[in-house]
Amino acid sequence: MFVPARPPAALRPYVTRYLGYREHASRPLRRRQAPADAVALILGFHPLALSGPAVGAGSAAAFVGGLSDTWVLTEFTGPQAGVQVDLTPLGMFTVLGGRPVAGGAVPALDELDDPVLAALPGRLAELPTWSARFALVTGVLAGRLLDGRARRPAPEVAHAWGRLHRTRGAVTVRALAAETGWSRRHLQDRFGTQIGLTPRTAGRVLRFAGAARLVGGSTTPLAEVAAACGYADQPHLSREFRALAGTTPSAYRREWEFPFVHDTVAGPVQDRAP
Repeated sequence: MFVPARPPAALRPYVTRYLGYREHASRPLRRRQAPADAVALILGFHPLALSGPAVGAGSAAAFVGGLSDTWVLTEFTGPQAGVQVDLTPLGMFTVLGGRPVAGGAVPALDELDDPVLAALPGRLAELPTWSARFALVTGVLAGRLLDGRARRPAPEVAHAWGRLHRTRGAVTVRALAAETGWSRRHLQDRFGTQIGLTPRTAGRVLRFAGAARLVGGSTTPLAEVAAACGYADQPHLSREFRALAGTTPSAYRREWEFPFVHDTVAGPVQDRAP
């Protein structure tokens, strides 16, 4: 069961979606989480096993999935429930009080020295409806994102991210530096510190995320996906999938079960919660 919802308008520049989820697996269920164009705040009630090139092996119920240029495998048996919050990396920087999440890192909330966030999954689990849960998340996020005193990314970093996101990475670091008035080195340093990836790597991930969405969510021929997403040819697309997702486009398409991390369309909230 997946229950998507839109955040209030005031939060939408920073928060793209809420997703309530509840499921049960009678045997180990493994999923591949490929690099995406947003950051996921997972407020889970049950532990997930996590493994991948950047995270090694471990488990966590509640964690931050920052921007990444590599994949993570999740696995669980039994119940799994919680709320996922999809944010822009600019929004996550502010939610975490100016604390960046390094590219590929998946820090557990109880490792962040943030008692309010660490306690949030337990508070959510006690509420009887999804709408009540989303309202609680809204209150916590609004208290941080709408606070005029909150620490935010530098305007130049925000501009560079916006340009990269709008163009799916089709803008050079040289052009971004010229637009911001910073040197390329300074832009790369500040952007990497506040976003978690360098501008060039972020652009690569943004292009890949668009391709992965099209590969997984459609039957579009792979050669057409490659052309539509700015790859030189289908072999180029395949190399990027192996490098960033650890699999081939065809295998990724076969693994695609449902529009999960950033693709479920929000509709009316089904209010019954586990």
